[in-house]
Amino acid sequence: MGVWSKLVTAVRGSANEAAEAIADTQALRILDQEIRDAEDELLKSEQALTTILAKQKLSQNKVNDLNSAIADHEGYATQALQQGNEALAMEVAEKIAELEEKQLGEQEFLSQYEASVQNLRHSIQSCKKNLRRMQQQVDTVKATASVQKAQTALASQHLGVNSRMKTASESLERIKAKQVQRNAEIEAASDLASLESGEDLQAKLKAAGITQNSNSSDILARIRAKQLDAPATQAFLPRD
Repeated sequence: MGVWSKLVTAVRGSANEAAEAIADTQALRILDQEIRDAEDELLKSEQALTTILAKQKLSQNKVNDLNSAIADHEGYATQALQQGNEALAMEVAEKIAELEEKQLGEQEFLSQYEASVQNLRHSIQSCKKNLRRMQQQVDTVKATASVQKAQTALASQHLGVNSRMKTASESLERIKAKQVQRNAEIEAASDLASLESGEDLQAKLKAAGITQNSNSSDILARIRAKQLDAPATQAFLPRD
């Protein structure tokens, strides 16, 4: 690689570092705004869900009314047949067919509303859960920022060091990359923490019925065994 090529590469690297530094300093502000935007969209989704629920209720009422009307007309047709009035019974049957057609159409709308309500509720619950998790991470990062500022001030005061510690924005960038951007990464981080602390292994041992609990009988038997071994051990000790 020639000198000019190396120079161009160095300039590009410096530009990338500068852009990353700017992004890091604004990370908290950007993420706060993104959370506010997500909350606004979530509110709109809840309002849309309320509208669909209202339409679902109206559709259900129509279906109920049509079912009731069909049942009533079936009773009318039965009475007409009992009176031997075939013409009237046929007219009522035609009305029943008309009502059943309307009922089928309204039932289709009702089923669509029910599916939409179910999907929206699931999406809203998932979004709320992610927002709470993200807000928790942001609160942690902000607290870390305060601690780091205090540590930096103490280090500069007592050690005369002018270099600054890593900022909370840099910490946030790592957290966002590992814990916030993808729910799968958050779960993976949680699983890793459980493995490192040994909780996962203990949980697996407990689930398998493998424990190290000792009861009082076991403890007493161990003490008696030590007492029996003590004379035999002392017999082989050298005398002065």
